[in-house]
Amino acid sequence: MQKHFIAALAALVLALPGLAGAQEQSGDGGEQFVPVTSYRTGPYAVSGIPFMDGFIDYLKMVNARDGGIEGVRITWEECETAYKPDRFVECYERLKNRGERGASVFNPLGTPLTYAVIDRLPADKMPLITLGYGRTDASDGRVFPYVFPLLVNYWSQSTAKIRYIAGLEGGHEHLKGLKIANVHHDSAYGKETGPVLARQAEEYGFEVDHFPVVHPGIDQKAVWLNVRRYRPDYVILRGWGVMNQTALKEAARIGLPAEKIIGVWWSCAEQDTVPAGDAAIGYTCSTFHGNGTDFPLIQDILLHVHEAGNATGPVEYVGTASYNRGVINAFVTVEAIRTGMGRYGARALSGEEVRWGIENLDLDEADIAAAGATDLVPPLRVTCSDHEGGGKVLFVRWTGETFEPASDWLEPDRDLVRGMVEESAAQYAAEKSITPRSCDS
Repeated sequence: MQKHFIAALAALVLALPGLAGAQEQSGDGGEQFVPVTSYRTGPYAVSGIPFMDGFIDYLKMVNARDGGIEGVRITWEECETAYKPDRFVECYERLKNRGERGASVFNPLGTPLTYAVIDRLPADKMPLITLGYGRTDASDGRVFPYVFPLLVNYWSQSTAKIRYIAGLEGGHEHLKGLKIANVHHDSAYGKETGPVLARQAEEYGFEVDHFPVVHPGIDQKAVWLNVRRYRPDYVILRGWGVMNQTALKEAARIGLPAEKIIGVWWSCAEQDTVPAGDAAIGYTCSTFHGNGTDFPLIQDILLHVHEAGNATGPVEYVGTASYNRGVINAFVTVEAIRTGMGRYGARALSGEEVRWGIENLDLDEADIAAAGATDLVPPLRVTCSDHEGGGKVLFVRWTGETFEPASDWLEPDRDLVRGMVEESAAQYAAEKSITPRSCDS
């Protein structure tokens, strides 16, 4: 498996983004336009390529298997951002008015990209899905009606990491006196969990220090020398792209066991571990979804897209972490549109109508089972005030060949996170002179 994966990885990294601008042809039943903003080039392409392959393959599967969403075919246009905020803004402006009713919803696929357009959304009446990333306080839908950091936001994930470490140490009371190094991407994404780590350090009595890594993270020797001087009990790795494999190699060079490193989910894919070789064995990281191909939904993609000769990328990526995340993003996007159609009718929806669909998305275990996604994606219930939706966090360990479970599904500290979300959202509302909407009705 590893040999085939590396071969596919090399081929994709060298490939030009020939799919940019590609669009599925619509049938006669109308079309629902989904803008696709990707990064198949640049230092984060190694993760962006399989992610976007999974996203587009799911849209293709829904068209091929179901004839679209409630009979309305999905169309899309791909626009390359190279993970640059200014490029994302250009793509956003170019695509927001495409299609019969304009764009339905954007998936920026990056925290800095999310921040770049967040203030434009109310005027444009355009929703964002930032599934597992983005601005955490946007979980308060009263202040951020157009932003949806679905499933598990960054602060929730961070509290689950502390809960996982507490489990390793024998309980939260044993966190006192520990030293945790937060090695993070020096960006809005990397800095996002600073406030919640500080709050939990104060609550539980552990010490935390922050070690920023300059984009794109190829040269980290000085950072890890500073980590060695700090002598942490655990390292939180909050990386992205090539930074992750480099971090694991540098940690091994300073003699830090991989078992003491706990990564965010954007540091938790085969693209991060395979290139690091033996330095990655024993490394633990978090996820909010299932990996592999043993899900009916993934099997449908293989049948209706890959076996039909209509795949976006190589079959070797199907079932890997980044690919499955792309599938989940597309699945949630489609189900939000379907929910909107339940109110507005089986026709192309506007961004404002899709926003209603996202905010009323309620996928219980039976719904997910019917979609063939049990254990691939957790239940999700979004409300007017709660734009997160209530997911759990699973920790997995790299064996050298695959990720194996390292924990049960863990609940974040929702009380702490929600309080912080409301504090931060209220401050944002005051700064921007926003009157939070009422969610009572």
